[in-house]
Amino acid sequence: MASVRFQNISKRYNEHESVIDDVSLHIDDGEFVVFVGPSGCGKSTMLRMIAGLEDISDGELHIGDRLANDEPASRRGIAMVFQNYALYPHMTVAENMGFALRLAKTPKPEITRRVEAAADTLQIRPLLGRKPKELSGGQRQRVAIGRAIVRDPQVFLFDEPLSNLDAALRGDMRVELSKLHHTLGTTMIYVTHDQVEAMTLADRIVVFNGGKIQGIGTPGELYDNPPSLFVASFLGAPAMNLFDAHLSSIEPMPTSRLASGATIQAAVDASKAAVGDKVTLGIRPEHVAFGTADTLGAVLARITMIEYLGDSAVVHMELPGGGQTLRAKTPGRPADLGFGDTVHVVLPPEHCLLFDSGGQAFPRRP
Repeated sequence: MASVRFQNISKRYNEHESVIDDVSLHIDDGEFVVFVGPSGCGKSTMLRMIAGLEDISDGELHIGDRLANDEPASRRGIAMVFQNYALYPHMTVAENMGFALRLAKTPKPEITRRVEAAADTLQIRPLLGRKPKELSGGQRQRVAIGRAIVRDPQVFLFDEPLSNLDAALRGDMRVELSKLHHTLGTTMIYVTHDQVEAMTLADRIVVFNGGKIQGIGTPGELYDNPPSLFVASFLGAPAMNLFDAHLSSIEPMPTSRLASGATIQAAVDASKAAVGDKVTLGIRPEHVAFGTADTLGAVLARITMIEYLGDSAVVHMELPGGGQTLRAKTPGRPADLGFGDTVHVVLPPEHCLLFDSGGQAFPRRP
């Protein structure tokens, strides 16, 4: 096992095209870190630089106590699992898993021992004699992971390994990957654009956009206290409600006036802002509550759609004046709500966030 450290890493394909821009990050030995972000944000390029598949334009990459910039990929102690399983169709599962060891001239008894041990860990021992065409997608992915395990790497790299699987199988494989990390205790770096995978797998999440890190933290930290508007909008399903607004007062609690005319308070520290500043108000759908006309701070809204999700429902609403929509996530099936109904909604100050005109979050009040 080994830690991984980036120090001012940059990647350029030409003088004017920067894909990764001055990224610094320390990943602890044994940590499961997920790189997440939209397509083209640079997360896969970061993974390929760790693996030695891309050159580093500037900065330093340390794997354990070694400077790895110029180390060949074969000597970095890295094993990578790709989106494409890349299994040899003419080889059995056992032969596929042991192929890299055979190339390294590992003794046959040792290859057999490692392959069988990995197969037991992944619960695929009965499949060792099969060819890839005889396997399901999930089984092929386990074989690809097993091929990485037998190398006993210091660091595992996963490049969107579940994107070719159907939704149910992705859920099962997330559980298996989490178990695998707890079993092996090896440093794992996982790239995905799926924020559900990031939230369920990671010890820490690193959110990328435009070749820069937008946020680093545990899933709970980034979900509850996103440092920026980008992180707030990227993490969460359904997405956070966001409203353009202006500050109408700062004390005793910052109050924002929405385009609809509604005024909403947020329990944040806006002492560095001024009345009249443009802000963005945010609140997660699960924190939106329903009240009555007598409820303090209630806002009028009209229901435009209800999505039933089995154990919960997402109520879509429109605020007066048009143009601003609001989503509320409720447990169960709200039998007393229907299309076109006018309702009173409450946005509790303790759950409201404010972002300045540059997209940075105001700190929450203690």
